[in-house]
Amino acid sequence: MAGTRPARITAAGWGWRYAGRRAPAVHDVSFTIEPGERVLLLGASGAGKSTLLAGMAGLLGGADEGDETGALLIDGERAEAHRGRVGLVLQDPDAGVVLAKVGDDVAFGCENLGVPAAEIPSRVAEALAAAGLDVPLDRPTKALSGGQKQRLALAGVLAMRPGVLLLDEPTANLDPEGVRDVRASVERVLAETGATLVVIEHRTAVWADLMDRVIVVGADGGLLADGRPGDVFARHGAELAAAGVWVPGHPVALPVLAPAAPDARAAVAASGLSISRDGRTLVRDGLDVRVPRGAATIVTGPNGAGKSTLALTLAGLLPEAAGEVVAAPELAGRSGRRPSRWTSRELLTRIGTVFQEPEHQFLAQTVRDELAIGPRSRGVDPAAVAAIVDELLERLHLAPLAAANPFTLSGGQKRRLSVATVLADAPPVIVLDEPTFGQDRRGWIELVQLLQSEIAAGTTVVAVTHDDDVLRHLGGHRIDLGAGVPAGVAT
Repeated sequence: MAGTRPARITAAGWGWRYAGRRAPAVHDVSFTIEPGERVLLLGASGAGKSTLLAGMAGLLGGADEGDETGALLIDGERAEAHRGRVGLVLQDPDAGVVLAKVGDDVAFGCENLGVPAAEIPSRVAEALAAAGLDVPLDRPTKALSGGQKQRLALAGVLAMRPGVLLLDEPTANLDPEGVRDVRASVERVLAETGATLVVIEHRTAVWADLMDRVIVVGADGGLLADGRPGDVFARHGAELAAAGVWVPGHPVALPVLAPAAPDARAAVAASGLSISRDGRTLVRDGLDVRVPRGAATIVTGPNGAGKSTLALTLAGLLPEAAGEVVAAPELAGRSGRRPSRWTSRELLTRIGTVFQEPEHQFLAQTVRDELAIGPRSRGVDPAAVAAIVDELLERLHLAPLAAANPFTLSGGQKRRLSVATVLADAPPVIVLDEPTFGQDRRGWIELVQLLQSEIAAGTTVVAVTHDDDVLRHLGGHRIDLGAGVPAGVAT
């Protein structure tokens, strides 16, 4: 990857406040990142890490989009002047998908930079290999899983050969093998290019030994810590863990739930089940699935194995390609026991779903109104609605953002809000796709405790996750869609 020129990043009292928000997303941040330096950018959810990366990439607009203080420079100039040298992989992989086919999407950035046409195919192939995305160039981007889209976004950035590589939660939706592949890909790219690297990642242990430096952004402004990884974690570990940072060697102290009893009744079950994302192409077939009532069921497996498709099918949001998903008799709707045949109102009161992409379920203009939609639609008394909303806002640390637009929240805050909107409806069955995605330490603990309390109250929980600690702490029955597991085996 010749032609890469690493850049220096300088922040001098820099801050940014989004239009319509009272408090700044970031303020009074100062540091200098030298060319070729590798930096792990940490901080609690909502501390402004993603905003800081967007500023480095020159993506924050003018006065109509927000107010800027201080300076944030790339090689002494405003970041906007270096957009071709700065590559950013966004926290939301869907936000980075531009074109309909994989090869075209990876080539898009090169074409915009004016790379000679004859050079682009080799760059695309090289970038896809580096990102570990082994799919045909004509594969539709809409057919990719969330984790595959994350690799696609990384490949698109690598193909441009940037001097600054900015990664926002690059492994959040990846299976363990994918995490290792992406980490190895980034390490290989750095060895070849010497590019400056800034990574936001809650999985600190994955990246710590690759980094020269850790910078921790404070939720109230400024920096909580700045130094070599070992020094920062040794000197400030307890303080950072209390602030919500995932610190290696500081595990959470939560009880571990017992798994469901072997003879527990099924809330939802299916035999000979075939699932499809688009109604035409089978993802899995011959699955025998059983979701024990009043317990957790954890769906695991590699990216692209069909976990999200299975979850949406169990939730009644996708029709079965073959076989039938059947709910317990007490959950039956007017059309019977198959969730795929229920009306939207029947689903709302029986099976609540948290999508992998939180933005796909936001409807209101404020966080408070978003939480109130479900209870109001069920005719809950206004005073009771307010009580439900207030409790969830406090429990999930969203109270200061009650008047904010849901789409302006950080990734971790959006995830907590999406989970809270379903909990506000109090359905007997909850299906969650990556419920702890993008969570800082405090947010993760609150979400897992909340799910534990729901299970203790008799709620049936289905969670798709790559997070082994979720499986351990929820004591879940497991449906494994592992690559080595034949279709039809769900244990």
